[in-house]
Amino acid sequence: MSSRHFLTLGDLTQQELDGIIQRAIKLKQDHRNGVQYMPFKGKVLGMIFEKSSTRTRVSFEAGMSQLGGSAIFLSPRDTQLGRGEPIEDSARVLSSMVDIIMIRTFEHKKLETFAQYSNSPVINALTDDYHPCQLLADVQTYVEHRGSIKGKTVTWIGDGNNMCNSYINAARQFDFNLVVACPEGYEPMQALVEANQDRVSIVRDPAEAARHSDLLVTDVWASMGQEEEQLLREKAFADYQVTPQLMDLANKDALFMHCLPAHRGEEVSHEMMEDPRAVVWDEAENRLHAQKALMEFLLLGGQS
Repeated sequence: MSSRHFLTLGDLTQQELDGIIQRAIKLKQDHRNGVQYMPFKGKVLGMIFEKSSTRTRVSFEAGMSQLGGSAIFLSPRDTQLGRGEPIEDSARVLSSMVDIIMIRTFEHKKLETFAQYSNSPVINALTDDYHPCQLLADVQTYVEHRGSIKGKTVTWIGDGNNMCNSYINAARQFDFNLVVACPEGYEPMQALVEANQDRVSIVRDPAEAARHSDLLVTDVWASMGQEEEQLLREKAFADYQVTPQLMDLANKDALFMHCLPAHRGEEVSHEMMEDPRAVVWDEAENRLHAQKALMEFLLLGGQS
């Protein structure tokens, strides 16, 4: 049987995603209660980083360790994906040596090609187009604090980037409505918006987008690789900062999330990061447990 991959949220069914969320919550509870569960003894995770990250590396490496396995970190200096060696050759070789692979890279096509030739499950740990692991953590966080996200209204404030694209996929897979507030020229992937127009809308006014929302989410204005656009983007997004005043327009029990790292004073105010409605620290921790549940699903077909 060929390996299952997790390149976007669309690679799993709604039922499978819901199961992973519930399993992540259980694994988190067990970890806090000191319950040892090590089904990955002898298993190895290969971690390929062409984009650096604190949270992604620590959450995957710690998660693999907590489940009894080990992880190998490959930095941009350690791999020549698509440069010295063809991607399909790298995939064949690496997947013959490790049991599961996560890749954090730029071009989504590179990830797709790698997965096509890999004999081991491949996880998208971020590309320029999508960041599905973060969405697992975000949905887990919402479920823990407020219950099911089904039928809720989520508001994205800012750049229509890889996180925004994944929120569109999440709106379909977890059955919620998404309002995207972004300046003209910074919209999410057009094909995704058109394919989900029954539940995704784009507006220009953040205040309009925040009204009647159950969850407000944002991200940095200039993602990795866009640093040269920083000044231009600061001007374009000047009115798109999430503040307590903007949160006040949302529903009374609305939450605020940010995938981090946050640029305080830009996309989010200092006060908002410390606001009791902000659940960003739970959200960050949940990357660990959501990814443990995901790896368990991909390697063992769910709880053994």
